[in-house]
Amino acid sequence: MAGLVDFKNEDEVREFLDNLGTEYSYQCHREKDPDGCHRLAEYLENIKRNFEAAAKVLRYNCEQNEHSESCYKLGAYYVTGKGNLPLDLGAANDCFVRSCRRGGRRSLDSCHNAGLLAQDGRLNEEEKPDFPAARDYYTRACGGGFAPSCFNLSALYLEGPPGFPRDMAQALRYSERGCELGHVWACANASRMYKLGDGVRKDEAKAQTLKNRAKDLHRKQQEAPEVTFGT
Repeated sequence: MAGLVDFKNEDEVREFLDNLGTEYSYQCHREKDPDGCHRLAEYLENIKRNFEAAAKVLRYNCEQNEHSESCYKLGAYYVTGKGNLPLDLGAANDCFVRSCRRGGRRSLDSCHNAGLLAQDGRLNEEEKPDFPAARDYYTRACGGGFAPSCFNLSALYLEGPPGFPRDMAQALRYSERGCELGHVWACANASRMYKLGDGVRKDEAKAQTLKNRAKDLHRKQQEAPEVTFGT
C-alpha cells in the first residue's frame, strides 16, 4: 500500500491489516518461508483472534519447518489447550525440546519449560520426576543467561531430591549466577548460604552484599511500571 497509513482512519487501518495478512499468507504458503509462516500465525492470533487457525499454522511450521519460535508457541498452546488443541503435556514437551535444540529467540524459554515438565513428573506413566533431564535442560538455559533456570538448578542441588545428589558447591554456584542475572531469590539463597556457612565458609560481608542486591532487585521490580496491553 502506497503512502503512510492514517491510523485514525478505520477504513485505512482495516485495509492495511488485510493487506498485511495477505502478505504473510503469501510468504508462508507460496514462498514457503518459515519466518513468514510464524508472522502469519501471530497475525491470526493477535489481529484476527483466530486461535484455531493460528494453531494450525504453528503446528505446520513447527513440525514441517522446525521453526523454533513456532515450536515454542505451539508448546504453550498444548499446555493450555488453546486454539482447540487438546491439553497435551507430552506434545507440549516435544515442541519445547525441538525449540530448545534448534536455538533462536525463545529457545532458552523452551529449554526452561522442558526442564519444568521433566521436573513436574507428569510426562511418564509412573508420574515420577526426571531430575537429571530437568538438570540438563536448566543447565542449557542457565548457560545462555536465563536466570530462572539458574535458580531452579540451585534449588535442585540445595534440596537433593530422591535420586539426585545434594551438592552445596553447585547450589552456591548457580545461586550466585542467578543473582548476577537478576534473580531475587537466587541472591537470597546465596546470601543465606554465606551467612550460615552452609556448604561454604562463612562470610558475613559477602552475605550482606548479596542480601543488599536482593533488596535492590526487589525494589526495582516493585517500582517497574505495569505493562498494559491494548492501550
